[in-house]
Amino acid sequence: QVQLVESGGGLVQAGGSLRLSCAASGSIFSIDTMAWYRQDPGNQRELVAAITSAGNTNYADSVKGRFTISRDNAKNTVYLQINSLKPEDTAVYYCTGEIKRYASWYAPIQYWGQGTQVTVSS
Repeated sequence: QVQLVESGGGLVQAGGSLRLSCAASGSIFSIDTMAWYRQDPGNQRELVAAITSAGNTNYADSVKGRFTISRDNAKNTVYLQINSLKPEDTAVYYCTGEIKRYASWYAPIQYWGQGTQVTVSS
């Protein structure tokens, strides 16, 4: 069994910062790309940022310069540093990882966390 557990969400004023964490646990051989998505009511889930196992990153245009994704491969953990928060950043933030279980020849499977709420007040 594999679990991804997010933490670090909360209520913050506009202009503030948060650091989200997501730890993967269970029968994990390796993790390829890890990413953060977000979803607010009435909208589709959107990609916020992604990071490969080599550390290459990709960001949505709306968050470039404010959000920073990083990971600790030894801890199977991905982070999202969120600065200069805006009310439109309010959403449930989900982490995901492409996880190989048991050995390198296993095909990666995408797992999702349960989400953490980020609310930004104006």
